[in-house]
Amino acid sequence: MSSFRILRSMRKSAFARDRPVHPLDHWTRSNSQNLCTPSLRRWLHGSQIQRHGNVTRPAPGTGIKLHFKDSKGNLLKTIEANEDDDILSLAHEHDIDLEGACEGSVACSTCHVVLSPEHYDLVPEPSDDENDMLDMAFGLTDTSRLGCQVQVTRELDGMTATLPSATRNMFVDGKKPTHH
Repeated sequence: MSSFRILRSMRKSAFARDRPVHPLDHWTRSNSQNLCTPSLRRWLHGSQIQRHGNVTRPAPGTGIKLHFKDSKGNLLKTIEANEDDDILSLAHEHDIDLEGACEGSVACSTCHVVLSPEHYDLVPEPSDDENDMLDMAFGLTDTSRLGCQVQVTRELDGMTATLPSATRNMFVDGKKPTHH
């Protein structure tokens, strides 16, 4: 079957779906050189770009206070955050050793943190995916959460996130995250 017939039949099916067909939607020898055009990239990209790690620091004294402690209870750092920032991104922004191997896609448990009991009930319930990953976390407690899934709100001002003594990275044990 020639590329003209394929293209023509694809255009017919697109009209049946009431969707315009971009000329570069279809792979032919004549347009293979145009694969890097902005027009094609716009048509091929079907989902919104997910932005993670975009943390802007609030002006001193205006943010939500969050305390990070190590597994022995020693204070590592107290930071200020904006509303809706997640704990993993905040830790990376402030150079706190919280791994996050999957970069917040809920595919690992390396950003496992233990929240203070008085603040745990103020955080929304974990999703099924988060609970599945928490089952693999090292040192799981009743107030354990994945740092990538906890969004900071005004009610959480003064919350403590304690880092466990170890993490389980099924991908590459011992790999340290790099800040993008």
